[in-house]
Amino acid sequence: MSHANSDGSAGVERPSVPTPTPTSAIPDVRGPLDLSLLHTFLAVHRAGSFTGGARVLGLSQPTVTTRIRALERRLGRTLFERLPRGVAATPVADDLAVRVAAPLDALAEVTEPDRFGVDPPAEPVHLAGPADILCTLVLPALVPLIERGVLLRIATGLTDELLEGLRAGRHDLVLATIRPRGRTLAAVPLMDEEFVLVAAPVWARRVDPARIAAEGPAALREIPLVSYAEDLPIARRYWRHVFGTRLTERAAITVPDLRGVLAAVVAGAGLTVLPRYLCAAELATGALVPLLTPDDPPINTGFLVRRAGAAQHPHLGLVEQRLIRAARGW
Repeated sequence: MSHANSDGSAGVERPSVPTPTPTSAIPDVRGPLDLSLLHTFLAVHRAGSFTGGARVLGLSQPTVTTRIRALERRLGRTLFERLPRGVAATPVADDLAVRVAAPLDALAEVTEPDRFGVDPPAEPVHLAGPADILCTLVLPALVPLIERGVLLRIATGLTDELLEGLRAGRHDLVLATIRPRGRTLAAVPLMDEEFVLVAAPVWARRVDPARIAAEGPAALREIPLVSYAEDLPIARRYWRHVFGTRLTERAAITVPDLRGVLAAVVAGAGLTVLPRYLCAAELATGALVPLLTPDDPPINTGFLVRRAGAAQHPHLGLVEQRLIRAARGW
């Protein structure tokens, strides 16, 4: 279709060209990653919601939402599942948080001196869990952090009461033998522990493993049972999982610490069920003997749990990172 130009000459109508989208509106998926995206991600991951993350950062919620979406596009992965109240971190987000938490917290020490001061704050990290795993695995793994100024305050107890203490703010981190329910606590799988049925050689010589395999728990009735609680929680699980039956025996000795159970059994008190990590040295030296080696031993997963949205400081991030790394070898 022809039309007249402003000078009266004829011309050809050209199709209209859309106005280009400003370059700044297109997320750049190349080049260095904007650290503000990672800072925002970590705040949301720790808070458990976009609103909580926005509050920590002093930003509007739409800004936080935009940054998270930009990071998800950049990574090509979903980081958070939107819930009616808050968000749930995906496994990808949990892994990313583990990798970036310590570096970002360390960077904040330098870039935000008014927040952290010249040195990291001397605020203790309150860590709680079962006494045996804390003393056997956790504390040796955390010793190198003491030279970096980390202060630790350790508490022991049963998982249920420790998780309640975590919710109430009495602890910063809890090593739990179960995954907590609800959105107020965030849990990361830390380690798998295998349970072993063991006794001292003096008892093991009296019961042939072939007899145990053939007769099941009936072959063990002559051996006293040692446990850390009257209701025999670990042994009951072993009996149910391996033998497919209910444990009805009564403990000869109860000691509210698995290290005490270990000591009693090594001394010849009877048999017990222990996590392999706790009795590995005694099994290696022959001080303890496995009474049975099932193809499918009971396994329990331990979790590192923190309070979603709790105030964070660099030392807490260092402890969390150190434990997750150390647990790969447990």
